[in-house]
Amino acid sequence: MNLKEVLQMADEMVFAKTGQHLDNLQEAILRGTMQGEKYTKIAEEIHCNESYVRDVGSKLWPILSEELGEDVNKTNFRSAMERWQVSIFSNVVDYVGVGSVNICGEARHPPNFPNLHPPNQETSNTKQTKTLHQDLSEMPELGDFFDRTSELQTLTTWILQQNCRLITLTGISGIGKTSLAVQLVQQIKHEFEYAVWCTLDEFPTIDKFQYNLTQLFSQSEKPDSSPTNQKRLPLIKYLQNHRCLVVLDDVQNLFCRGEFAGKYKPNYEEYRSLFKQIEKLSHQSCFLLVGWEPPKEVPQLTSQNTPIRTLQLTGLDIAAAGEILRDKGLAEIDNCDALIHRYQGNPLWLKSVATLIQELGISATELLIDDTILLPEDLKDVLQEQYDRTSELEKQVMSLFATENQPVNFAKLLQNRQIPPSDLLNALQSLSRRCFIEKQENLYTLSPVMKQYIKGL
Repeated sequence: MNLKEVLQMADEMVFAKTGQHLDNLQEAILRGTMQGEKYTKIAEEIHCNESYVRDVGSKLWPILSEELGEDVNKTNFRSAMERWQVSIFSNVVDYVGVGSVNICGEARHPPNFPNLHPPNQETSNTKQTKTLHQDLSEMPELGDFFDRTSELQTLTTWILQQNCRLITLTGISGIGKTSLAVQLVQQIKHEFEYAVWCTLDEFPTIDKFQYNLTQLFSQSEKPDSSPTNQKRLPLIKYLQNHRCLVVLDDVQNLFCRGEFAGKYKPNYEEYRSLFKQIEKLSHQSCFLLVGWEPPKEVPQLTSQNTPIRTLQLTGLDIAAAGEILRDKGLAEIDNCDALIHRYQGNPLWLKSVATLIQELGISATELLIDDTILLPEDLKDVLQEQYDRTSELEKQVMSLFATENQPVNFAKLLQNRQIPPSDLLNALQSLSRRCFIEKQENLYTLSPVMKQYIKGL
């Protein structure tokens, strides 16, 4: 499928939906997408603001999604168009009884094929032959999504190829966990019979949670039966009988404040049994747990021979983080890499400090001279929310880190003599699981942002 054909078909789809043809910017977005270009490159080529290009793109994809009959985004646009071409080609051949059809000729609408949809679309794509049941009403919209190609590939491989049953996606606040999970679900949801997203602001009891899921599964299995006549099976039976993808976002709300990471709240300990059951029993489904900290029973390091995985999300690389600064008009500052490193490539942290610099007209270059760490009030609120979850012992250990200018080893921390070795080890493990500290070889370090925050307490 060449570029001209793609643009012609996309133009016809947009016209069928909106009554208007592709404008120059929409055409440039599709052309750049087909050529593998990022929004940054597309914006440069047409001399347009990148944020505006992203906004136009975000409105274009839903139009194409409706016309193509599947969720379309910048990542899968080419493959979606190729699938559509194959399906419409097959149906046209069946209709006219000839061996070749010029889809992009003048008569691109075969009779009785309105809106370019094949008449039997459910059977035209082998990946969508199963009935799909989705409850993604709680899934947030995908806003700015920065390059996470490697992480997306890792999660996709774990789920679709290695059939992992329980995956935790962790990271400090603002690092982009939920955005990554949304992008992942959009790309792989059609591989499942059921796709469910639960945002757990107020975590339901285990009985309520399992009831909600089994009710969804049982109603979808027997849509013509009344609820009173439906016999709901145990949750694990549905996971065994069907291929299900279940995302639990904000899973940290299961756990206690003021305790080590992953300790369940009273009356929620039975979630431990559920997660163990999902891990140990054979089934064809996947639970993805997204949050600031994983359950205690989920190790940070896992074997390739087990159906459980953990991905601890770190900051964006220089190229991806640079897009944030460019959006805020800070792309030309000296030592841009230093600013990104100082805020660990955290999208939320960078947006916060870049907004402050932009609104006050501060010289970012001058700030970088003496290693200044800016903590806008909105960033302080985010840090405080996570800091308040830690135990008193963890706070004590972080105070030790805040006094050190260089990474320290375990022996140096023991010199404080106020914390017993076993308690110190447990505190370090918990801080690591919360993504507050990083370990390189035998050295531990606390991020400059957290050091600055703790010093100001």
